[in-house]
Amino acid sequence: MKTTRVLAASLLAVGLSFTAARSETAHSPNPPRESWSFAGIFGKFDQAQLQRGFQVYREVCSNCHSMNLVRFRNLAEAGGPGFNAGQIKALAAEYKVKELNDNGEEIERNARPADAWPSPFPNEKAAAAANGGKAPPDFSVLAKARTFERGFPLFVVDAMPFVGYSEQGVDYIHALLNGYEEPPAGKDVPDGAHYNKYMDGNLIAMAKPLSDGQVTYAKGANGEPVVPETVEQYSRDVAAFMAWAAEPHLEARKALGFRVILFLILLSGLLYYVKKRVWADVGGEVHGLQPELHKAG
Repeated sequence: MKTTRVLAASLLAVGLSFTAARSETAHSPNPPRESWSFAGIFGKFDQAQLQRGFQVYREVCSNCHSMNLVRFRNLAEAGGPGFNAGQIKALAAEYKVKELNDNGEEIERNARPADAWPSPFPNEKAAAAANGGKAPPDFSVLAKARTFERGFPLFVVDAMPFVGYSEQGVDYIHALLNGYEEPPAGKDVPDGAHYNKYMDGNLIAMAKPLSDGQVTYAKGANGEPVVPETVEQYSRDVAAFMAWAAEPHLEARKALGFRVILFLILLSGLLYYVKKRVWADVGGEVHGLQPELHKAG
């Protein structure tokens, strides 16, 4: 009974601590949990969505944000956007990169599939100078770096083996891109800042980057876009692309993880069976001696 009371008190304390921590940032609500094709232990990326997300990044986001850990050839790898080698070679040729020649002189050449995605600025200081004193974050692992706490008991549910939800960062990016609003009455927004209900403090330096109709998607057989050309859709697609950029081998990792779990389950059953067989006779002998021991006493 005492143990039960201690356990209940501990759970209550944990719940209250998360509630208190969350109350400090109550002005910034948690982003809603979205439905992603790549969520969960069996999740996979939607190839068409990744291609649309790459289009949004290329036409809009790449004007300010670098993606230094992603190379052109990565876009053709399994589990990614699914471009072929010819498309990647043609895409890379549209960009220029700088390198040193044999004489140590800086030259400019066409990019190759092995090159990293070109940064929009020559260096971090130039990026900061062009963006109000702070360089825009690199997109490579932003979907993993930007996250939030869902609090107790939701984080426990997310961690359950057959839930395996770890897309809070993607939820946050999607919500942030849709969170631009007119500030409430009495809210002071300084010059160079913008109101966003999902940003901590509700102020963000980045102006609203997306608007309806800004990016033209491929048309379907009926001549209409296959998905709506709206901020909601753009933000969803580019967030999914950023999730892939942060973890390009996600599908392979999940497939391997499932096989490992299955192997461990089978191994556990086998070990239990072997243990029962090995100790069966020993257990019988011990139990058989018990009556004699009692008689001797």
